[in-house]
Amino acid sequence: MPIYPSLEDMQADRLVKAQMQAYESIKSSFQQNTQQSSYPSLPFFPFDNGHNNPPPPAPTNSLDAKLYPSLQEFMGLELTPALIAANMPEYLDSPESPDYSRSIIPAQQVAMASSYRSNVYVNSHSNVVAPLSSATPGLSRAQVNHGVREVLLCKDFAGKIGLRVQPISKGIFVSFVQTGSPAAMGGLRFGDQVLQINGENVAGYSMEKVHEILKKTETNSIHLAVRDRPFERTITLHKDSVGHIGFQFKDGTVSSLVKDSSAARNGLLTDHRMLEINGQNVVGLKDKEITKMIEAAGNVVTLTIMPKFLYEHMMRHMSTSLVKKLMDHSVPDL
Repeated sequence: MPIYPSLEDMQADRLVKAQMQAYESIKSSFQQNTQQSSYPSLPFFPFDNGHNNPPPPAPTNSLDAKLYPSLQEFMGLELTPALIAANMPEYLDSPESPDYSRSIIPAQQVAMASSYRSNVYVNSHSNVVAPLSSATPGLSRAQVNHGVREVLLCKDFAGKIGLRVQPISKGIFVSFVQTGSPAAMGGLRFGDQVLQINGENVAGYSMEKVHEILKKTETNSIHLAVRDRPFERTITLHKDSVGHIGFQFKDGTVSSLVKDSSAARNGLLTDHRMLEINGQNVVGLKDKEITKMIEAAGNVVTLTIMPKFLYEHMMRHMSTSLVKKLMDHSVPDL
């Protein structure tokens, strides 16, 4: 079964499948009728009546329009022509003259069914399908796979790596990555779990011991085995027609949800700390700065969150001024 980053993606995918199935049914029925009859039911075009008049329009079935509504209004989203062109170009009749009012996908689009499936897959290995969200780079930047990767670091001219850790339940977790540091350039992120340093297992070590090991390492070739953010998860939300995604927050923590909003539909939880907006770290930013990032994020917003009590535990030994001034907030590379 496919997995979707949001409820809106799941509903959109179902709608497209229904349209494709409807067209295939009509096409099959038409082919059977054609084989049984030696005369066409409609005149062939183009034809010449001597007056250079355009041919009459093809008949439409009003019942189809009722059964299969267009994508222009969908689950409170304002699917404008520009939004559809940017995120779902496979739904357009043609790039030159798109028709967004068509309820049944035309033949040439049904022929593109296989390409539609390949275009909307974000990750074929995890079977993720995202017809609405796949075109947004934030979804790719924010993915949390919980897998283990190797990170190669070095020290800067001052002998620093730009990294601080915090022990939780016998594990070692990244609690600070300094902007512009080797740790930031190496792709380490808040919440990553450090498993090994140069082949040495660090499970059960204290914060001081891990920092001492890092301090004594050579300038180059510092090998870390890192598990990708095990305490974090992502939630993909879609803005409504007025640009809202449906939750309020205070000090970076989700405090309330709006009924029937994208946040409520997709299971965003209160008492969870926002860590990233579309993959960009927001730890240490003020609420006004986070709000501006959400407003500028486009119609699809992917949040990375963790339970508030875990976040507070990770940050309890961190200087607030250090986090605000030096925490890395760069946009991750794809």
